[in-house]
Amino acid sequence: MQEIIDSEPRISRAKLSRQICEELGWGSCNGRLKEVSCRTALLKLHRRGAIRLAEAAPFPVQRKDSGQLNKLLEPQQAELQAELKQLQPVELIRIDSSDRVESKVWNELMERYHYLGAGPLCGSQIRYLVRSQRYGWLGGMSFSAPAWKVKARDEWIGWSNEARQEQLNQIVNNSRFLILPYVHVPHLASHVLGLALRRLRSDWRGRYGDEPSLVETFIEARRFAGTCYRAANFTEVGQTQGRGRHDRHNQRAVAVKRVLVYAWSGQARQQLCAADAARKTSPSLQPPGDWAETEFGKAQLPDQRLRKRLLTMARDMYARPQAQIPESCQSRAKTKAAYRFLDHPETDMEVL
Repeated sequence: MQEIIDSEPRISRAKLSRQICEELGWGSCNGRLKEVSCRTALLKLHRRGAIRLAEAAPFPVQRKDSGQLNKLLEPQQAELQAELKQLQPVELIRIDSSDRVESKVWNELMERYHYLGAGPLCGSQIRYLVRSQRYGWLGGMSFSAPAWKVKARDEWIGWSNEARQEQLNQIVNNSRFLILPYVHVPHLASHVLGLALRRLRSDWRGRYGDEPSLVETFIEARRFAGTCYRAANFTEVGQTQGRGRHDRHNQRAVAVKRVLVYAWSGQARQQLCAADAARKTSPSLQPPGDWAETEFGKAQLPDQRLRKRLLTMARDMYARPQAQIPESCQSRAKTKAAYRFLDHPETDMEVL
């Protein structure tokens, strides 16, 4: 990566990520390059000092044409009180990358009326606008990448950390849902959720190549009752701990939210735990042979040789708990190997 950067000092980060994805064969199931994931990884490597990225070029800020947006959002209703059947047909309009007009409408509605604003959304994502042919825009919604870890969700699924890492792409997050505040139509929200859930799997598969098994969403109880989600057959599985995606220091600075999930199939949990089931039946993944494998056998080390050395060191030091490293290792070669292991940048205490 550094060779590419040094050979082309003026290369943009977008072009760099494309080139690296092509060389690594890093793409999704449908063949699209994972450029956004690559740019995120490059930035993390840059911050760790592993690579040196050039300064990012300033992004040209386009000023909003408020007059044009107001025209796009017309006609607006002072108050819309009606029965659901009077609004029909209600349709979901999926926003693709080329739909600049619809994208502007979605962003403006979220910025004006949703308490979280328009984003940014995390990872893979699909956005929809909600429209009535008779009354115009009614709201919008989005589905994006799931939370990496959620205790209530993960306990409900019953999967291991390994299965979660392998199967997380089968979950999507309902990250935004908005019915405009001047639209008062009973059962509209649950109806829209039903429309979205009936088409989301095929839309997601068409865009990303993966077909999700589960939808998650988080409801801030002080703001919302979540009635529409329960009416759309979501199940409440617990609540968050108030940490959020970026709480690395356990500050718990965000509101506690209720966690709800929707499974398209009664077999969703079994599908998400499939990696664990395969691990149990695979002859190459037998139960650990001794206490050392039980303790350290699943350590996320980058090389199997490091894992073997860790198990050897653990057994040697357990056999002679009062001895110093050379005495516990019993040979010059094993002692040198132990010191190399301890000096390795990927074997810190957090990893172990």
